[in-house]
Amino acid sequence: MRKAFLPALAVTHLLLLDAVTKELAFARLRGAAPVDVIAGFFSLAYVENRGCAWGMFQGGVWPLAAFAVAVMAFLVWKRRDFFGIGERGWRGRIGAIAECLLYAGILGNLIDRVWRGYVIDFLDFHWGDAWHFPCFNVADICITLAAAALIVPAFFCGGERKA
Repeated sequence: MRKAFLPALAVTHLLLLDAVTKELAFARLRGAAPVDVIAGFFSLAYVENRGCAWGMFQGGVWPLAAFAVAVMAFLVWKRRDFFGIGERGWRGRIGAIAECLLYAGILGNLIDRVWRGYVIDFLDFHWGDAWHFPCFNVADICITLAAAALIVPAFFCGGERKA
């Protein structure tokens, strides 16, 4: 019971952080000009993303939602192999952290997509007007950190990981 409780608690807290920050962006940034946090580099800007990563597949709300559900089902089904759940040592710990992050990220954007019909993005990195990274949110950070946690050890730790 305890083994399931802590990951569920972590996912819940990450989902709450994602939801609260999106609600704050909706309430404070919608219809307003971007707010510079670090002039010329980082702003808070309200964006309604009706697609997926970097705005691809615009307008595909339900196919993207169905894909997210299918990915979640697959990850839960293959969690031992994919995340190394049950392994001892650092691989099991990193896998457990990556699992929580990935579930929270997928669910956070899925909830937005189904509830609103779009995902709220608000973190905006840029280099003046010369370069602009697509806006993202806390759920996107969770997905990116999970991917890094699963990929990076393969380059530095010398062992093969089941996938």
